[in-house]
Amino acid sequence: MPILRIREINNMSSQERTKKLVEFKTELSRLKTLVRAGGAVENSARIRNLRKTIAQILTIENEHKLGLKEVATQKVSEKKK
Repeated sequence: MPILRIREINNMSSQERTKKLVEFKTELSRLKTLVRAGGAVENSARIRNLRKTIAQILTIENEHKLGLKEVATQKVSEKKK
């Protein structure tokens, strides 16, 4: 199950996305350190999910900065008409 869905990320403000990004990066670095030290992680899939969610947040943030998201939503709404 994804940590955050794309729809949830899109509905966040830029500051909320940045806050979540820092939160997830901190957790990822903690888990990676634990693995390197030889410890066992409760849920090893959590690392993969964190990496994926971080990438999704960064992608959506860049789309908003470049203005690509607004263009894509306009095209979708035009197709529905």
